[in-house]
Amino acid sequence: MSEGLLTERTPRVAAARKLLRRAAREDTGRFLVEGVRPAHDAIARAEQAPGAVVDLFVTDAVADRERDLLIRARAAGVRTALVTDKAVASLTDTVHPQGLVLVCRRDDPEPSAALAGARLVAVLAGVADPGNAGTVIRTADAAGADAVLLAGDAVDPYNPKCVRASMGSLFHLPVLRERSTDAALAALRGAGLAVVVADGDGETELGAATDELLARPTAWVLGSEAHGVPDDVAAAADARVRVPIRGRAESLNLATAAAVCLYASVRAQNAVEAPR
Repeated sequence: MSEGLLTERTPRVAAARKLLRRAAREDTGRFLVEGVRPAHDAIARAEQAPGAVVDLFVTDAVADRERDLLIRARAAGVRTALVTDKAVASLTDTVHPQGLVLVCRRDDPEPSAALAGARLVAVLAGVADPGNAGTVIRTADAAGADAVLLAGDAVDPYNPKCVRASMGSLFHLPVLRERSTDAALAALRGAGLAVVVADGDGETELGAATDELLARPTAWVLGSEAHGVPDDVAAAADARVRVPIRGRAESLNLATAAAVCLYASVRAQNAVEAPR
């Protein structure tokens, strides 16, 4: 363990606290991860990619319970430090801190390189809500997607709320960013992906009629719950597909729609790949 108990005024803690702000994350290329479960995923990444995790701040109580995690962290070259409860609370925006916070380095691969060979990608076009974005990242991970791409004026995927909602999935697959939607679409098409927009007013209903389309490598484009996919992106898509709503609900939330669409692609692609 490090030289002693750190407080919220210790320079290392104070520097980490700045990462609660997007500007500091952009300037430093670092972000915060809170909680034991995501910490295991982050340390696993550090074991494969030295330097992926810079600091681990932990309270006495959590350190006692997570000795193996701390041993792995130190072996991976992560600086570990015992901190006060007040110090760890200063590093999170949650009401009930979990007693463990890491400082991690962002991974920002170029979309065109990261998409090479991809068969299934989730694209968030202009999605600003960090909780929704993080949940879609987790959903895409569960479905076995090859990447998540945030396009246009979208939320920072390293926002603390987005990181929490991803439940560690941020460390499992490439999470890409492209401010230009035109460049994002070009990268998707350059990788051989069909661009399919999830749209409540889409011309085609998700189902048997879309199986042939979805058997291809596909990028599902989803928009914000309030505004949907931007008009210019929808107009440039290869297809606009609506999820059928059989009951009286007005719509599905973003994460649920993402799950339905992504797993429809998984089913269609698996059907093509299955031995005859």
